[in-house]
Amino acid sequence: MSLPTRVHVVARLATALLGVPVSEVGAQQVDVRRFRVAHEHQILGEFMRLLANPNLASDSAGIRRNADAIVAMMEARGLSPRLLYGSDSSAPPAVYGEWRAPGANRTIMMYAHYDGQPTDSAKWTGSRPWVPILRTAALERGGREVALPAPGERLDSEMRVYARSASDDKGGVMAILAAVQALRATGARPSAHIKFFFEGEEEAGSPHLADLLRRNQLLVAADAWIICDGPVHQSGRKQVVYGVRGDVNVDVTVYGANRPLHSGHYGNWAPNPALRLARLLSSMKDEAGRVLISGWYDDVVPLGALERRAIGDSPAFDDTLRTQLGIGRAEGGGQPLADLINLPSLNINGMASAEVGAGARNVIPTTATATLDLRLVKGNDVARQVSRLVRHIERQGYHVIDREPTDAERSRHPMIAQVRRRGGGYNAERTAMNLPVSRAVLSAIESAFPRRTLAVPTLGGSLPLSIIGETLSVPTITVPIANYDNNQHAENESIRLQNLWDGIEMMAAVMMMSLR
Repeated sequence: MSLPTRVHVVARLATALLGVPVSEVGAQQVDVRRFRVAHEHQILGEFMRLLANPNLASDSAGIRRNADAIVAMMEARGLSPRLLYGSDSSAPPAVYGEWRAPGANRTIMMYAHYDGQPTDSAKWTGSRPWVPILRTAALERGGREVALPAPGERLDSEMRVYARSASDDKGGVMAILAAVQALRATGARPSAHIKFFFEGEEEAGSPHLADLLRRNQLLVAADAWIICDGPVHQSGRKQVVYGVRGDVNVDVTVYGANRPLHSGHYGNWAPNPALRLARLLSSMKDEAGRVLISGWYDDVVPLGALERRAIGDSPAFDDTLRTQLGIGRAEGGGQPLADLINLPSLNINGMASAEVGAGARNVIPTTATATLDLRLVKGNDVARQVSRLVRHIERQGYHVIDREPTDAERSRHPMIAQVRRRGGGYNAERTAMNLPVSRAVLSAIESAFPRRTLAVPTLGGSLPLSIIGETLSVPTITVPIANYDNNQHAENESIRLQNLWDGIEMMAAVMMMSLR
């Protein structure tokens, strides 16, 4: 085929497949999409097999089965995979691989995680967490379960895969590996070495990540880490995100009597720990949602002019979200969501004290516990923020300890609170938006999806990017792919097929970008 004919064919394909002129997209992206369209059934089948592996970081046998499955997927793509460990060989391994580019002097690391959040199978609707199913649409829109269409049958882009980690973050793993497959099949030649790092305990707080990176520092060295995790903007527009919030979880337990008491015999006399906990928690935030703990916002690093401008350029979507979610009035005193995720927060993940519903009994419980989720922004420090929480609890009259109280302590202190920081936890991280690599990633995504990409300073969720940045002194940039209504961390997690397809093309565009 002559060059003019080739260009003409590519131009027509670009208009048909991408809806934009070839001058804005490029032949390589057209080839990637053609491959993806031709192999959707194979990609979806492989993805659903991966989702069928239970993937809690605390389940060492299960997490190893996931790692082995990803090794096999990478071997099939010629990525020379291996498992990486830190000093604790019992911790979940990272799965590492490489795609070397002859003559390249730059390196890109592609990151996703393959572990998932714990979940209660009984709360899933019509499915189980690790038995992936396909629905015609979202459950909330009446999506019904359907069998996987036979090869050659159409896959509706609005279909959704329901399974734990479908969106967070095995969808990221699949998008990266399918992008490699598409690029290699189309004869692509990246200008940089591409490395791959799939973490196995991100949802557990990445407690072993720093050690693992230090022990494999030369192997994991790169000019930039590209993170495939998180959702696209609520409006549906693609986004490149330059920062994430930090995170740490804390368990708070308050105490009543040392045995359950009959609520009729002892009500109005024995202190009720559930009520005490409710009062303690209500002292931490005002009606507008502002955290009242002293010093909570003191060390926040303000956003710069470029970052403020980027937030201003984001579509206004709060009113639509409130309608969709059935929220009459949001927290934040009227501030937009995009502004509020750039502030530290305090969330109650859950509370427990005796039983409710059919299991409720007329008792005064012995304890009440809440798990708190502290989200941090740039400038906050995990240990410092937890210390502020402890001091606040002490100011409410509690004797704070980190274990069960003794009988002597119960007699000596009228109010006792056990405060225990959970494993893992890390600070926020933010990469400057004007770095050459920052601009290169944004340009790469815009090359695949022109005029649809947002530049966002901070993602609302958290990732261990501060651990990566502090250990390796490398910039980290996040390219999310999942639909925003994916129910990540909750029951009925899903990913919309078009988001997975777009994610493959986005990851391919990033791998082909040029770093200067």
